[in-house]
Amino acid sequence: MQPPPPPLPLSADGYPAPGGVTRRPVGDGESVRANRRWWDAAAPAYLAEHGEDLGDVDFLWCPEGLREGEAHLLGDVAGRRVLEVGCGSAPCSRWLRRAGADVVALDLSAGMLARAAVLNRASGIAVPLVQADVLALPLASASVDLACSAFGGLPFVADVRGALAEVARVLRPGGRFVASVNHPMRWPFPDSPDPDDLQVTSSYFDRTPYVETDDDGRAVYVEHHRTVGDWVRAAVGAGFALDDLLEPEWTPGRAQEWGQWSPARGALVPGTLILVCRRP
Repeated sequence: MQPPPPPLPLSADGYPAPGGVTRRPVGDGESVRANRRWWDAAAPAYLAEHGEDLGDVDFLWCPEGLREGEAHLLGDVAGRRVLEVGCGSAPCSRWLRRAGADVVALDLSAGMLARAAVLNRASGIAVPLVQADVLALPLASASVDLACSAFGGLPFVADVRGALAEVARVLRPGGRFVASVNHPMRWPFPDSPDPDDLQVTSSYFDRTPYVETDDDGRAVYVEHHRTVGDWVRAAVGAGFALDDLLEPEWTPGRAQEWGQWSPARGALVPGTLILVCRRP
């Protein structure tokens, strides 16, 4: 057995400091290894930056400020078994549990799940936490009523159709799956909240993944791009019926900036795509 890789070096802001940035093809195994390692290292900094906005028991769908308590995209969750994919520190799962759902919270990152365990104890709302890859869900077929992923793991998965097929497999017939992801329109623009930076710098149609590497050229962070059409075809190809596509507008009065998301930029272009799917 090979020893685990050393911890990633951190920059002054607490996030992993890449040795380089490139665009190149990346497969499933490399994506999983890189992103598990990156999120394990980044969890403290990410939650220090965004934890207050995410809350401990809350369901935020996206940086625009859309919350499930207002949107009701999952419908009535009381008494339903719900799977959350890419739960992070699991505030959405605890919100669902408080609303009466039987929840399973799943994430690739042990670092994120460690924080979720702390918040389970602090909030008094314990949800089961599972470390697993969405491409191999450790759940029986047709065993959950609903599934959700609020800016969870899907943009980091190479085989997104395979991931969606796994979610469809564990859903009962008629079950709903709702997922929010980076809006594909964000890909061609610089990663900046400033609306003055809304100048196309790459092709919307270039699906080559964004990759951060260590000093030896190994991937330590991978993000995959799909067009809107790619997302639709992936969902339908995985066996889902697509009931709706949402592009949330910026919540009036919300001042929170989140990476390239900001009130000024959110007034001009969409930042989030939400897929509302159903297993027939």
